[in-house]
Amino acid sequence: MTTLSIPVSGELAEFINRMIREGKGANKADVVRRALREYRENEAVENILQAEREFAQGKVLRGDLRELVKKFK
Repeated sequence: MTTLSIPVSGELAEFINRMIREGKGANKADVVRRALREYRENEAVENILQAEREFAQGKVLRGDLRELVKKFK
């Protein structure tokens, strides 16, 4: 596992602390890891929705469905 050290605004620091207080993460690192996983999942969903829009427009879909499924793991 790699460790990152990043500066965050006071507003983001307070948000992270609030997430911990609300039990949405065990500590700061856990909150950030959860947020990044959710961001990755949202990106995968957006890719699927974009593909559906393109399909509806008659555009050809290209790609490997197995690779797309891996994004959800």
